[in-house]
Amino acid sequence: MFLGALQFMSNDLAIDLGTANTCVFARGRGIVLSEPSIVAFNNINDTIEAVGNEAKEMIGRTPGCITAVKPMRDGVIADFEAAEKMLGYFIKKSQKNSRFVRPRVVIGVPSQITQVERRAVKDSAYRAKASDVHLIEEGMAAAIGAGLPITEAYGNMIVDIGGGTTDIAVISLAGVVYSRSVRVAGNAMDEAIINYVKREHNLLIGERTAERVKMELGSASLLPRRKEMEVKGRHTLEGKPVTVVLNDDQIREALEDPIRQIVQAVRDALERTPPELSADICDRGIVLSGGGALLQNMDERLRRETGLPVSIAEDPLSSVVLGAGKMLSDFNLLKKISLD
Repeated sequence: MFLGALQFMSNDLAIDLGTANTCVFARGRGIVLSEPSIVAFNNINDTIEAVGNEAKEMIGRTPGCITAVKPMRDGVIADFEAAEKMLGYFIKKSQKNSRFVRPRVVIGVPSQITQVERRAVKDSAYRAKASDVHLIEEGMAAAIGAGLPITEAYGNMIVDIGGGTTDIAVISLAGVVYSRSVRVAGNAMDEAIINYVKREHNLLIGERTAERVKMELGSASLLPRRKEMEVKGRHTLEGKPVTVVLNDDQIREALEDPIRQIVQAVRDALERTPPELSADICDRGIVLSGGGALLQNMDERLRRETGLPVSIAEDPLSSVVLGAGKMLSDFNLLKKISLD
């Protein structure tokens, strides 16, 4: 009896169902999976060809009979069927030898998710064989994962810059005092780079190339040393493959609009924070998490624009799933912060 209960508990999963990547945390084992949120379908026999890493390799390279689909858009489910199959695949892959046990699942979602969108996430998880599903705000999960003392009577501010959304939260006494989710984040930055290269160089590049450019050249403020890289794509007028050289100044110009929107959202959050908590944030500063926190000089840009201390979480890419994972062993706190 005790062994069976232990096996059930250890089978619980926390999931960061992100627009760009999905991370899964298994109780007692830590992060067991981190793969792109992509599904490749065979259009002829309606079967799944690949999920995650394998599916990402197919983007832009598939024959006509195979379609690579991103089930998540702006942090919420855009393709219900694909999301269900992707979740089922990831849950099954994360369960090792305990596949006959239906896990309890905690999922991080954007703070301004609608009731209909919440229901879509829950339904997908239940269809993927979850026994019980709890939703928590990504900002709250990121704060817990970053190690912020959310249960204390102090103001804590977290800015989680993911793939589809940037989630901003001010937390005190295990409650969200202010939260906002803006649908501008890593994917919007990739799109801005694609549009800039097309406009300035008449060059068409894909999402994977744009992401690589962002990671190598992208920055939120001036870099100490000039950076350049060669980028290959298709010329829009001539239709042939060509190579251009891009530098960090150009990419910084391309990224200025999405970065400015994120900075403005943070400033709006600070304006709407109660005075006592504002004083705490002045002392403690702002914590950045998510993949966008790794954009060069993002912390420096926010520090300059807000005048506050800004730090980056120890493991920014995994903050949300680590925070959700901690809830698997603290059910009382989970009940307090759950969106149910």
